[in-house]
Order: sequence, then C-alpha cells, then structure tokens
Amino acid sequence: AIGSSIFLPVFLEILVLLHSLIQYFFFSETEDDIPLGERKTVTDFCYLLDKSKQLFNGLRDLPQYGHKQWQSYFGRTFDVYTKLWKFQQQHRQVLDSRYGLKRWQIGEVASKIGQLYYHYYLRTSETSYLNEAFSFYSAIRQRSYYFQVNKEDRPELVVKKLRYYARYIVVCLLLNKMDLVKVLVKELSEEIEDYTQRFNTEDQLEWNLVLQEVAAFVEADPVVVLNDNNSVIVISNRLQEGSVPPLEQGMVVGQLILADALIIGNCNNQVKFSELTIDMFRMLQALEREPVNLATQTSKQGTLEPNEKPAKRENPHKYLLYKPTFSQLFTFLSASFKELPANSVLLVYLSATGVFPTGHSDYEGPYDFGGVLTNTNRDVVNGETVQKRNQAQKEMHCLHPGDLFPFTRKPLFVIVDSSNSTAFKNFTNLFGQPLVCLLSPTAYPKSVQDQSQRGSLFTLFLYSPLLAFSSVCGLNSVRRGLWDKAQEFLRKVYRDIGQMITRSRSIGSIFTKDSFMCASMLLRLEWTMKNFFKSQMLCLQESRSFPESYPELPKQDTVESSLLQKHILELATMLDVQSLFWDDSLEAY
Repeated sequence: AIGSSIFLPVFLEILVLLHSLIQYFFFSETEDDIPLGERKTVTDFCYLLDKSKQLFNGLRDLPQYGHKQWQSYFGRTFDVYTKLWKFQQQHRQVLDSRYGLKRWQIGEVASKIGQLYYHYYLRTSETSYLNEAFSFYSAIRQRSYYFQVNKEDRPELVVKKLRYYARYIVVCLLLNKMDLVKVLVKELSEEIEDYTQRFNTEDQLEWNLVLQEVAAFVEADPVVVLNDNNSVIVISNRLQEGSVPPLEQGMVVGQLILADALIIGNCNNQVKFSELTIDMFRMLQALEREPVNLATQTSKQGTLEPNEKPAKRENPHKYLLYKPTFSQLFTFLSASFKELPANSVLLVYLSATGVFPTGHSDYEGPYDFGGVLTNTNRDVVNGETVQKRNQAQKEMHCLHPGDLFPFTRKPLFVIVDSSNSTAFKNFTNLFGQPLVCLLSPTAYPKSVQDQSQRGSLFTLFLYSPLLAFSSVCGLNSVRRGLWDKAQEFLRKVYRDIGQMITRSRSIGSIFTKDSFMCASMLLRLEWTMKNFFKSQMLCLQESRSFPESYPELPKQDTVESSLLQKHILELATMLDVQSLFWDDSLEAY
C-alpha cells in the first residue's frame, strides 16, 4: 500500500504524457501537412504580434515631454498595429485553425490600439483621437472579445479585462458620455465581484477603490441639467464656435496664440480618477474644442496615420501632471518653454494645496511668501526619504513664485488655484514680455458651502460660469430650455466684456488672435465670480474672497461697469434667484 501511494502520482503523470503523445501522433498534423501559404500566414502573424508588443512596451521608455522625440516612434508603432489589425481580419480563418487565435487575443490587440490613440491624444491634445480610442474600446465590448476570459482559470487574463474597462471609462469621461460611464461602472463592478470570488487575490481593495473614485467623479458636478422628462442631459463645456468674443473690426492687438499649457493637480483629498483630479479634468476641457470624428474623414476605421499632422493645430498642446515632484514640474516647464513657438503663450495652471512660510523674513522676496505644494513621495536620496527641513530653511517641496521668473522671458499666463495664491500676487515682470496672473480667492464666504473635495469653485467658474453661478445660488438642477436661454444671454455679455478688454492697454497685449484667448478666462471669471461675490447677499468686503489678476483690470471700465453689474441681476432674475440679491446692492460699487 505504501509503495502504491508513492508511485500513484508518477503513474498518473505517465498516463497524461501518453495521452498527449497519442493526440500528437494521431490527431494532429505534422508541419509538412500544413500548406506552405498557411504556414507563412502564421509566421507573419507571429512576427507582427511580437513586433507590436516590443514597440508598445517601448512607449513607456519615451520621454513624456518634448514634441519631436516621440513622434516617429509613435508613427512606427501605429504602422505595425495597423498591419496587425488588418492581417488578423484578412486571415482570421487560417489563424483560428492553425494558430488557435482566441477572441480575447483579438480584444487585446484592439485594446492596445485604443491605448495608442488615447496616449496620442495626451501628447498632441487633438481631441479627434479620443473618438478613435473610443471606437476601438466600443468594438471590444460590442463584439464580446473578452467574454470567454471568465471561463478560463487565468486571473491575469481577467485583470486585462478589468484594466480595459478602466481605460474605456476614462475615455468616456473625457468625451462626456456619462450615461455610458454609468453602464460601464456597473459592468466593471460585476466583473470585480466575480474576479474576487473566483480567485484569492490581493488586489480586491485596489479595484474597489477604482469603483469609488469613478463614482465620485461622475457625481462631482453640483448642478444637473434636466430634460422635460426629468432625465439628466450632459452638457459639454468645451470651446464651441461663437463662445469667445470677436475682435472689433480694424482693431490691432497682440498676435499671440496659446500654444502650450501645463495643467498641474496636487490638491489633497480632491476627487480624482486615473491621475486626473476633477480640477485638471475641467481645465483641460476649458482649453479644447469639441472632438471631431476622424472616421468620417477616412475610408476605413483606424487607417489614419497619426504622423499626418492637421493643417492647423486645433488645441493648445497640454501636459497633465498629477502630483509631480518639483524636479518633474521644472523639467516639463523647461521643455515646454524651450519648444514654445514664436508669438506664442505658455499657460501654467496650478491647482494645489498652499504652502505657507514658517517664519518672517526682513527681506520679502519671491521665496519668502511660500507657494504651492509639490509631491515629496518620490524624492529620495540614497534610497531614503529626505528628512524634514530645518525650520529656518525654505520649503523644498514647493513651487515658489521665484521659480517661475526664468520663464517670463516669453509670454506667460499663470493661473493659481490655491489657498496660498496670494504668494503670487506680487509677481515681477522682469523681462517686459506679456504676463498675466490669475489668482483664486483664498477664502470663500460662509454662505457658500465648501465643496472643495468635489473641485474648486474658482476652477468651476473658469470651466462653466453658469454651472458655478447656479451652484452658489443654491440651485441643484436647471431645465434644459432655461439653461440654453441663460447660456445665450451669457454669450452676449461676454461680447460686451470682450470689447471692454480689447480697448484696455493693460490687457490687450495678451489677447490672442484666434479663439484661444487668455483674456477670455479673465472676462468669464472676473464678471461672474467677482460681481456675484460683491452682492449684498454675501455681505463681502474682504479682498480674500475675490479673485485677483495681474495686470489688474481697470475696474470702472470692466468689472465694476454699471452695465455689466446690471447683467448680474438680469441673470439672477432669469434663473429666479433674484431674491438673493438686493436691487440697490450694486449701486454702491
């Protein structure tokens, strides 16, 4: 009995081996039995598959900054994946029978193509590539490429499926397909539950956190727009034709274009998903036009070569930096500054926790007021985390106003949304180039509920003044007809403000020649936010509750214009919140 128990496993292994040999000799064909053409098809497919994986894995080694270093590499990668995708379509039957091609493998190729388009969007800021990514991600779901994965006892394949869902959700968020996002989140939740029940995994908490993050992201907007049947309508806040005031006929202004933008998010405890805080998400859309579907411009889906540059760049190039270290931030700033085209503006948007000075200095210079937080997690020396600084020293993990001084050699537009935005108040224009600083309030009225976790009110006004105005007025929802009417009213007001700003010598030089006007943010924010906070409803006299700008706008001609202040009451009346304002409140200003 002892001997049999010892040799039983060995005996079973021999039986399995014999079964495999019988299958090989009697039920499979030798290589000579496979037609030469079919053998070549399998060989070519394996070559394209291996080459595509090598190129895709090499993308992560490319520098994220700079424009020229990665362009040709992306072109080669797209070229191989285009060939691979067409090849598997043309030879599906042979690959199924001779290679054993599974549907999840086709889904993996489609998913990588979707990733390529998404990352190409991140590097070029051309929103049309978002639609291309969406088309491939959508095809994977519609054709159930990953359906059979759940039947295989391979947890790594299920993880591929979960990651695909997470990437698909990010693209849908950026395209404002919120209804589909909710469906995908539900499906992802079911997939995660099935995954954690079938396998004893250690990443259950991580995937549950993904679900929590995207749920909070979807619910971040404080006001919803409702249809007649009370269904929620998703409103895009990207730039549209006619959304920016035209220049007056014959007016000559600075020929500057907003070419590059750094969007930096480092706020503690703010809603985020996939290294995008809600503030970063809103700001990047405020700098983009509506996406164009490239499929309508090409004969077949996915055949457009990404290295074919559009005749004119539709959107400014953007870098999205989530919790960067100071060295990372400075590297990206330097690269963007270096490659900034002539007659162009660099925009730096900082949404970050404030860092305040610990002591008082006799000389108050650009490094004595603190600044905004940069990440410390990856700052190590010889494998050990850097120790906390001496109280007498300046904060190392902080972007001070002085750190931006070298970049004022070219036109610069700085937006600071922080509790310590006032550190940038006395920004010095050392080189005489066009310079605009837009600074958030450092405190909000008690009557305005603090919802900073769901995004800054300051950035919300930049993203959608009507959404922010409705929110601070206490509205939870607005009917579609009323929303459209109010938006049309605001467009007329913006035209009035645009004319006032272009007449101003102090701000006219930074006005750009196309619809990406740095000043458009100023006019949207200064009018809606400042006039609202000046209403007697809020009883404000404190400058801390107002946004500020440099150079300061001439108040009598713009922000405190009696005509524009009258528009505030007209908008309030339109939204039926005029009771929050006193009719004579604005006459005091």
